[in-house]
Amino acid sequence: MQVQLGLILGNKFRAIRMKKIILAAQLLISIASFGQGFLHRDGQKIVDGNGKNVLLRGLGLGGWMVQEGYMLKTQPFASPQYQIRQKIQDVIGEEGTKEFYAAYKANGITKRDIDSLAKWGFNSIRLPMHYNLYTPPIEQEKSGEITWIEEGFTMTDNLLKWCAENKIYLILDLHAAPGGQGNDAAISDFDTTKPALWQSEANQKKMIALWKKLASRYRDNPWIGAYDIINEPNWNFTGSNKNGCDENSNGPLRDLMVAVTKAIREVDTNHLIFIEGNCWGNNYNGIFPLWDDNLALSFHKYWNYTDKASIEQMLGYREKYNVPIWMGESGENSNVWFKDALTLVETNNIGWAFWPMKKIDNIAGVTSVTKIPEYDILLKYWKDGGPKPSPEFAKKTLMKMADNYKMENVTVKPDVIDAMFRQVQTDDTKPYKKNAVPGKIAATHYDLGTNGKAYSDTDFINYRSVTGKDEQWNRGNSMRNDGVDILPCKYKDSNGYQVSFIEDGEWIQYTVDAKEGTYNVAIRYSSEKGEGKLYLETEGGAKSTVISLPSTGGNDKWKTVVLSNVVLRSGSNKVKAVFEKGGFNLNYFDFVMNKNKK
Repeated sequence: MQVQLGLILGNKFRAIRMKKIILAAQLLISIASFGQGFLHRDGQKIVDGNGKNVLLRGLGLGGWMVQEGYMLKTQPFASPQYQIRQKIQDVIGEEGTKEFYAAYKANGITKRDIDSLAKWGFNSIRLPMHYNLYTPPIEQEKSGEITWIEEGFTMTDNLLKWCAENKIYLILDLHAAPGGQGNDAAISDFDTTKPALWQSEANQKKMIALWKKLASRYRDNPWIGAYDIINEPNWNFTGSNKNGCDENSNGPLRDLMVAVTKAIREVDTNHLIFIEGNCWGNNYNGIFPLWDDNLALSFHKYWNYTDKASIEQMLGYREKYNVPIWMGESGENSNVWFKDALTLVETNNIGWAFWPMKKIDNIAGVTSVTKIPEYDILLKYWKDGGPKPSPEFAKKTLMKMADNYKMENVTVKPDVIDAMFRQVQTDDTKPYKKNAVPGKIAATHYDLGTNGKAYSDTDFINYRSVTGKDEQWNRGNSMRNDGVDILPCKYKDSNGYQVSFIEDGEWIQYTVDAKEGTYNVAIRYSSEKGEGKLYLETEGGAKSTVISLPSTGGNDKWKTVVLSNVVLRSGSNKVKAVFEKGGFNLNYFDFVMNKNKK
């Protein structure tokens, strides 16, 4: 029996040792294949181990480890994650809630997601981490003790493996620090009934210990691009603005970042460290001078102008302190803004990370999560009260929503991806889909490209933080993220969407793959009142006759008018639908060969 037990234990130890050898070999192979060492600061540039400039093009995995209410449509009544969890627990209980979150996290980011991001052109990922996946809240610790939770580290390990396989840098971002680091509570899951990060020495010690633990674990892995040590602090230490926008000293923030850096450097001298200012990352008053020779500055940019003046302060810091700068978070705007903002920063050798990866009913991201009708019932109950949904109904609904977060179930947004990558390099337009004629072309299948090139619309961008005016670029908030206004459509012969809110002088361009000939074009439209007018214009400036679109008696009452004698050449044609007079909705164009014309 003892001999048998000894053999079993010996085999077990040999298996463990072999596993460790294999893992070490895999790491060595990964590092060898990488061959470019760690990202680091070289004056005002971020470079690899060979000294080659690296322009980070990244995406933040917002919502995976840290939920925010606006991403789940719960913002009016539950914005921080702890409130969202309370709402879920109310309808399905604690065990059901655990099951939901296990599925939500398992489906939220997988290897398929990272494979997709690499295919689309991203070379980096920013991981917004919630501390409570790595270590318990101070309220659950014995006095002065810091313990660890394996879940967060395992999630990070898996993500890092998928990144390495795709040659993508992973940037670790402490998005929700112990206690919460800002008065914008949803961002950091700040519970105002408990001590904030800045009100608790124990929370600060836990944050420092967490970063030391992370740095010790990942110090030898070059696929870790950087440590973004605290996301968007927004706290009034001495100023009157609750989000720290009028702070002049920022002493506690600087002291904590210095302490975190010191702890990291005790175990890891390899990795680049990003720091962020107060006021959602942008107030650097009192933060200088810098305290480490491998730091870079991060700033966040939303809803403001896309000219050089909008980043002049950060460019000044780069020059004055000889340090790289990085636009660590941006997004939530139109494709036009994306193209302009990314052109701006890339022209100035500034890398970027957009936000977020997945959100329910999202037009301004690379993917959108589908909201099922049953989820609306839950949202209504949570917001307004009334009869409580049964636990069975609620759990089935929430588990279906968790399933919808799988990459294979989300809707990929090719127009957003095109704006972030191709449009930054060229003003040329590109077909959204193959539009072959004779045949039907959906009105919403206009070309990929920016305003003035693929379409012309009066409202196409949001500058609200500087103008004070919140503008919707797509007033229907459906399907695409361009300036064209799109609404869902229930008409059975549609593609599920229609172009709406058409104004005088606007136009839309379609790339059409045609058989040579003369066409009659059936135009499917609706209008509540008034008379619209449009014509088609082909390359070279040839214009059709102007056709009138009389009122159909309602926006959901569809009629057809026929525009005759539109001449198309064989192969690719660019055709503009020009709206001489608006006030109607557009569903599709049906190109039919006119057999009486050669």
